[in-house]
Amino acid sequence: MENVRPEKVIEILRMHNVHISLEQAQLILEFMIKFARIAITKIS
Repeated sequence: MENVRPEKVIEILRMHNVHISLEQAQLILEFMIKFARIAITKIS
């Protein structure tokens, strides 16, 4: 997951007509990483 770059997030969301800044994309990635770690901890 950590190999996903903010630019890729921007590209994916743009395909769905959602426009965000680079800073917003970085925040989204940080949230996704935290959420994934919590989910893995709860599953294990």
